[in-house]
Amino acid sequence: MRVMAAMAAMMMGAGSLAVAALGGEQPAPPVQQVLETVRPQAMQAQMDALESQSFKLYRSELTRSTDSAESILRRLGIDDPLAAAHLRSDPIARAALIGRAGRKINAEASASNGLLSLSARWALDDGLNFKRLEVQKTETGFKSKVEVVAMTASNAMAGGSIQSSLFAATDDARIPDAVAVQLAEIFSGDIDFHRALRKGDRFSVVYETMEADGEPMRSGRVLSAEFVNSGKAYQAMWFEDPLAPAATPGRSKGNYYALNGQSLRRAFLASPMQFSRVTSGFKMRFHPILQTWRAHLGVDYAAPTGTPVRSVGDGVVEFAGVQGGFGNVVFVKHRNNNTTVYGHLSRIDVKRGQSVGQSQAIGAVGATGWATGPHLHFEFRVGGVHRDPLTIAKQSEAIPVSAGAKTAFDGAAASTRLQLAAAASIRQVNTQ
Repeated sequence: MRVMAAMAAMMMGAGSLAVAALGGEQPAPPVQQVLETVRPQAMQAQMDALESQSFKLYRSELTRSTDSAESILRRLGIDDPLAAAHLRSDPIARAALIGRAGRKINAEASASNGLLSLSARWALDDGLNFKRLEVQKTETGFKSKVEVVAMTASNAMAGGSIQSSLFAATDDARIPDAVAVQLAEIFSGDIDFHRALRKGDRFSVVYETMEADGEPMRSGRVLSAEFVNSGKAYQAMWFEDPLAPAATPGRSKGNYYALNGQSLRRAFLASPMQFSRVTSGFKMRFHPILQTWRAHLGVDYAAPTGTPVRSVGDGVVEFAGVQGGFGNVVFVKHRNNNTTVYGHLSRIDVKRGQSVGQSQAIGAVGATGWATGPHLHFEFRVGGVHRDPLTIAKQSEAIPVSAGAKTAFDGAAASTRLQLAAAASIRQVNTQ
């Protein structure tokens, strides 16, 4: 006990000494003042140093159909007569730029606005490659070359909600029009995009983008999508069934399927035109020319003259020519005694006895026969009896994925669900 008391007394004493030491005033550190004369560098030396630095300017533009060599360089802010002369006279550069609309140009210019280099890119019709024009300034003048380069594919995801129209919603979500059209085509068998869209409907989509030198060049195929219409969700994914026979020789075995494996490709398309506005349904109506009430035994699609018209299913052309009030008309005979009729065409692209495939162009919208304006009159007949064309697509048969490919399909479907969930989260962020 005595030992412990002694140790406690020593600790208290040490603590007291420490506090006393910290609490004392410290002497202020000494302050020294240093004076030095600064001699600035000569002004001429500074000017020489600035002139030795080379500045480069980078600009981009889009070509126009009315462009000349001078107008292209003027919009790029380049004042270089030698460069203009090269673009005007060089056959490679001239063929790639002059009169070619929509090609993106990237230019590198000197501080004095002289051209150092110029490049342009545009996609080829094969959808897989692009061409790149390069113009370089060399010691002996400007040189041009064009090369073919493969595009790289990447995936993009987006989503949105309907406030007024599908295209307005996809514009807000920065989704290309080509993707919006695919979206409507994929679900056209289940959703009437002409009449059934509702404010608040929402969609998510995952699609390919094709890039050239890291820049988006064009959109590719929709890989998966979800559309919620009037509270009911529809989902789709692209899948190539290796065991399924191709619909026509040379046609891809790929198709869109619901995530349960049911094919979304029906025997008949919902519309003979891509995403058009229905102006007159399958019902009684007042005929604008005959001035009488009579049954309207088809569907009218308003569209500008020349809009392509396609066959809604595989078949054989039964008639192609002029017939009464139809004007220029095409009859296509399908299996199971089904016939489709396409009237008021401005031109006919097929002939009698010709085999046609689903989505194949057969003519163009016009106003021939008894028509007050350009539109397509479309009919669907079963055994000679008229049926409502807007219900045929939903009632036509769909083929499920083959049993041998079901395991691979289920794995792909599981991955698709995750992708669509991610795309839906992007949609929610965009709409907040």
